[in-house]
Amino acid sequence: MPNQIEDKKKILLRVRKIKGQTQAIEKALEDNVECVAILQQICSVRGAINGLMNEMLEVHLKDTLVSGETTEQQRKEELAEIAKILKSYLK
Repeated sequence: MPNQIEDKKKILLRVRKIKGQTQAIEKALEDNVECVAILQQICSVRGAINGLMNEMLEVHLKDTLVSGETTEQQRKEELAEIAKILKSYLK
């Protein structure tokens, strides 16, 4: 969870944008919009999700590993957990 208010605001803004984009895809499907237009919207959502992942990862690393007071063992455990998450995300 982002600790800084500004970071949290930026991330929530991204999430709300993604929510709007996915709702637009749902509406397009209901309205029988052409597949190409829907595919373009899906590409936009994918880009937004990638941006969200990048932002969350950056904030987490900054808060937990850089500015947080953690031991070397805690940092190793945290890095292992992040590596696991990234492997899953990049599949």
